[in-house]
Amino acid sequence: MPGVDGRYRVLIVDDESAVLLLLNRILADAGYDTTVAATAAAALQLQAEGPPFDLLLTDVLMPETTGDELVTKMRTTQPNLKALYVTGFADRLFWEKPVLDHEAFVEKPVSPAGLLEAVSLAIFGHTRGLQ
Repeated sequence: MPGVDGRYRVLIVDDESAVLLLLNRILADAGYDTTVAATAAAALQLQAEGPPFDLLLTDVLMPETTGDELVTKMRTTQPNLKALYVTGFADRLFWEKPVLDHEAFVEKPVSPAGLLEAVSLAIFGHTRGLQ
């Protein structure tokens, strides 16, 4: 459900600052209300302090936790939170964990068009422009 200003809220979590900035720029330029965090702990703090997010866009492998663990923690207070994983290790992803709780993923590097399509599918269930 969009926020007060009519924009969908996306929390982006990635420990690589260049990736974090790129994902943020692409989604913000497309009209999403974006918030960024470099750690899972920061993401959990942001969730506790503000209104709910429509989508969590998270790296799969981070130093302190996995994206899947972060999704599980965030869903304790927001059970319907949608999640989209970003990974540079797609080949390892399904070898280590064959199921990601009905989630989707995009592989790094991702094109702006590919990212926007994946985010639209995650939030709306189909591709469409922001309205």
